[in-house]
Amino acid sequence: MNKAPVIVIGLGEMGSVFARAILKSGHPVHPASRDTNLEELANTVKDPEMVLVAVGEKDLQACLKQLPSAWHDRVVMLQNELLPRDWASYNFADPTVISVWFEKKKGQDSKVLIPSPCFGAKASLLVDALATLDIPAREVASNTELEEELLIKNVYILTTNIAGLATKGNVKDLWDNHHALALEVANEVMDIQASLVGHELNRNKLIAGFKEGIDGDHEHMCMGRSAPARLARAIELADAAGLDVKKLRTISKEQSA
Repeated sequence: MNKAPVIVIGLGEMGSVFARAILKSGHPVHPASRDTNLEELANTVKDPEMVLVAVGEKDLQACLKQLPSAWHDRVVMLQNELLPRDWASYNFADPTVISVWFEKKKGQDSKVLIPSPCFGAKASLLVDALATLDIPAREVASNTELEEELLIKNVYILTTNIAGLATKGNVKDLWDNHHALALEVANEVMDIQASLVGHELNRNKLIAGFKEGIDGDHEHMCMGRSAPARLARAIELADAAGLDVKKLRTISKEQSA
C-alpha cells in the first residue's frame, strides 16, 4: 500500500535530515522552499500525511501565515526557541512539535546529544522515521510536558550560546569552569521564558534537563553563529517584559566594546 506524501518546507541541513528519514520510512516527499506557492502546492499534492515546517526561526512566522487551511491539521514544527505562543494564534489542530536534540552541519553526519522529545498528531510518525537513521526520538504524554521540554531546550541553547560569547569554549568547560556564570545566565534566560509562558517555572527541573544536554556531548561548542542574534533577541524580549537581565546586558556590552 502506498503511503501518503509528506510536504517538507525548507531543505536546509535539518530539513534534509527529516526528508531523508521520511523517505526511508516509505513516504514520498514533496519539497518546498520559501519561494514556493503553497496554495498551488496544496492543490497539486492532495491530502498529505503531514507538513513539516523546517525553515529557520526567523522565517517561521511568515511561513506559518502562508500555510493553506487544508494543512492546518497536519503541521509539524522543529525550530529552536519554540514555545506554544508561537503557534497559538493559528488554527492548527493538534500540531506536532519536536524539540530537536541532534545537530547537522554541512558535510557531517547527524550528531545526537540526547533523544528528541515530540508531541502531537504526527509524533509517532516522526519517531519511527528518525529511527531509520538511528536518530533516537521519543513521544511525550501531554502539551504540558511538551512545553517543559521546549523550555529545557531553550534554556540549554540560549544559556550555552550567550555564556559562550564570554567563555568561547565547550559546554563542559562552561559547566565545570564557569559554573556561576552558567547559572546566572540560565536564571535570566528562565526569567524571560517565564514571562513568555505566563507562569513560574520548575527551575530545578529545567537546570537538570540543561545538565542532561551538556552530558550528552561534552565537546559541543557553546557559541554558534547564531549566538549574537540570540542574545539580542533575548534582550528585546526582556525589555518587553520589563526584566533587568543584568548579566545578559553586561555580556552584550562586552561584545560591542
